[in-house]
Amino acid sequence: MDVWNDEAMKQFQSLLETLDEQHKNTFQNMHQGYPRETLVRFLKARDGNVPKAHKMLIDCLQWRVENEIDNVLARPIPADSYRSVRDSQLMGMSGYTKEGLPVIAVGVGLSTYGKVSDKYYVQSHIQMNEYRDRVILPTATKNHGRYIGTCVKVLDMTGLRLSALNQMKLLTSISTIDDLNYPEKTDTYYIVNAPYVFSACWKVVKPLLQERTRKKVQVLQGCGKEELLKVMDYASLPHFCKDSSKLTKHNATMNAENCYSLDHVFHKQLYNYMKQQAMIMESISQIKQESFYVELPETDPDDAKIVKTIEIEFRRVESKNGLNNSLNGVAVRGL
Repeated sequence: MDVWNDEAMKQFQSLLETLDEQHKNTFQNMHQGYPRETLVRFLKARDGNVPKAHKMLIDCLQWRVENEIDNVLARPIPADSYRSVRDSQLMGMSGYTKEGLPVIAVGVGLSTYGKVSDKYYVQSHIQMNEYRDRVILPTATKNHGRYIGTCVKVLDMTGLRLSALNQMKLLTSISTIDDLNYPEKTDTYYIVNAPYVFSACWKVVKPLLQERTRKKVQVLQGCGKEELLKVMDYASLPHFCKDSSKLTKHNATMNAENCYSLDHVFHKQLYNYMKQQAMIMESISQIKQESFYVELPETDPDDAKIVKTIEIEFRRVESKNGLNNSLNGVAVRGL
């Protein structure tokens, strides 16, 4: 039985009849004309349990109201700080799948963070979520003549190393924000360029994940180009999945092809959109938009267990590599 059967949906919808005006307005911003599909996402996230799905949605709406998420796209990060964010929080959109789903690229291994305050990384992540949900997905839905409410993510593990643990608290907080407030927005996670340390961690973490999440993850060979070309055209591949020999060497053009770069068309459109929204908001309210801050949520106990497992496995692999390197050094010196 589907977790979103008609009886469950009717029960869920009836529970929402008592929403006040504030929560109704933010719900409209969430669903963008597709309330049923939005309720389905929350039902999926709570395995069809209507009371739990209802509580999750109410908590999400309250989070949106308290943090003024409806206005977050009218609060662009200052230009200098935004460039630092883009240089160190490697995310972008490279195109669309053949079915019309946005392709989000994430540089997991090479993201360094730490260049600006954590609040800007959180703000940028939420802004990308909201831009995806309020602009990208509605446009894709209109262009394809059918509802498109999810994306695919290509996670590049190049450069993944022990230092990633330094950002685990921030990354876990961002992941928790997604889990609680943007559930079931990713159709598939494609893992590419995975080093041994990822494979070792994945082996011990995979059993801890919900079956629903495990089914979404595909670990591809190398850069994953051949497999990804089955679901998207070459032009939509993230830059790190393309043949480096075919990429131009001209710096300006390389930046434009790099979907992480502020010079990429996606990030130009996103930042220009936010500046336009800020101007509109200020012209209406006659008040300059204040800085944006979201308090980081508490980590779910199950997620905390996964994080701890990752930390232990990371350190085990690094310790083993360090020992092997030392032994190799001794062997070389003995020759």
